[in-house]
Amino acid sequence: MSLNFDSARLYNPYLRPEHEEWRTQLRKWLEKEVVPYLDDWEEAGKVPDSLWQKAADIGVLQLGYPEAFGGVSEGIDQWHVNITNEEFTRAGSAGGLVSNLLVHGIGLPPVMNYGSDALKQLVAPPVLAGEKRISLGITEPSGGSDVANITTTAVRDGDHYIVNGSKTFISGVMGADWVSTAVRTGGEGGRGVSMLLIPTDLPGVARTPLNRKQGWWCADTGTIYFDNVCVPAENLLGEEGQGFWVIMTNFNPERLALAVTMEAAARACLEDAVNWAQQRKTFGKRLADHQVIRHKIATMKQKINATQTYLQYLTQASMEGRCDPGDLAMAKVQASETMEYCAREASQILGGASYLRGNRVERFYREVRVNAIGGGSEEIMRDLAARQYQL
Repeated sequence: MSLNFDSARLYNPYLRPEHEEWRTQLRKWLEKEVVPYLDDWEEAGKVPDSLWQKAADIGVLQLGYPEAFGGVSEGIDQWHVNITNEEFTRAGSAGGLVSNLLVHGIGLPPVMNYGSDALKQLVAPPVLAGEKRISLGITEPSGGSDVANITTTAVRDGDHYIVNGSKTFISGVMGADWVSTAVRTGGEGGRGVSMLLIPTDLPGVARTPLNRKQGWWCADTGTIYFDNVCVPAENLLGEEGQGFWVIMTNFNPERLALAVTMEAAARACLEDAVNWAQQRKTFGKRLADHQVIRHKIATMKQKINATQTYLQYLTQASMEGRCDPGDLAMAKVQASETMEYCAREASQILGGASYLRGNRVERFYREVRVNAIGGGSEEIMRDLAARQYQL
C-alpha cells in the first residue's frame, strides 16, 4: 500500500456508498473549479463571487438544510459534512476557503434553530442559493472565548433593539448580508447574552477588512462596528437571555468541522511528504530509504490514525446525541497537535521546497495557528474539558 491521502484514511464502517458518491462528485468539482485557481485566490486575498453560485449548483451550500428552504436534507448526515471538509482541505486550503464559502454553516444554524418562520424564509433560501451571505459575530476586540462577558449591547426601544459595539476576526463579514450576532441584553454573565440577526445594510453598520493574516489569505475576515444600529425586535434569535446556550450549541459542530479539517490537512502533508521522499535522492539513495525519514513518516501516520479513530467515534456519537462536549474539545486539541506535527515534519522532509509559496505543506504550516486558536484555543479547550469532567 502506497501512502496517499486516500489510502491513509482508515476504514470507516459507518460510510455508505452514497457517502463515497458524494466524495467523488465533490472532488471532481473541486479539481475543476478550485484547485487550478486557489493559489491565485490566495495571492489576491479574495475568492471570486461566482464561486457561491457554482457551489450552489452542485449542492454544497444546501447540504443538510431542510428542503422547504431550498436545502438538501434527505439521506444527508454528518458524514457528508465531514467529507466536504476533508475534500476542501485536500484541494489545498485548511479552512480558509471553507471559512468564506461555507461560513453559513455557523451563521445560519442560529436562524434555523431559533429564528421565527418569517426570518427563516427571509434568510435561508437566498443564502442556500448562493445569492446572499450570512456570518456569525461572536468574538470581540476585548476577548474571544470568554463569551459570557461580551460587551456589545442591545437595548430594547419599543419594537427595536439599539445595538452598540463591535466584533472582530469575523469570517465572511465583508461580504455578509446578515450577521448572527451575540449581544448583551441583560446583566453580567451568560444569562445577559442574547442572539440577534443584524442586517449589514442598516445605518450605523461599518466594516473594515483584516487582510494581513498569517494564513487563510483568500478568506474574507474583518471587523464589524455597530453605532446605534436600530434592529427590529423580531430579529431576536430565541428568547432574551438564551444567547449563551445558542452559542454553545453552535460551537460543537464548528469544533468538529475544524478537527476534521485539521486531520485532513495532516493527511495531505503526509501524502506530499511521502511523494517527495520517494522521488528525492540524497547521498546516493532516496530520502525514503533514510531511516530518520522513514520514522518521521511512520510517526505521522501513527498520529493521524489516532486522530481519525477519535473523530470517527465522536461523529457517530454526535449523530446519536451522546457526544460529550469535553471529549469533543479534546478532539480539537488532538487534531491541532496532529496537524502541527505533520506540517512540521513534512516541511522538514521537503526542505527548501516547503518554504516556497504555492504548495500545500507551506500553506498548511501557516494555517496551523488559526485552526488551533479558532473555535476555541487549545488552552480553552483543555479547560472546558476539565470542567465537563467535573474536576
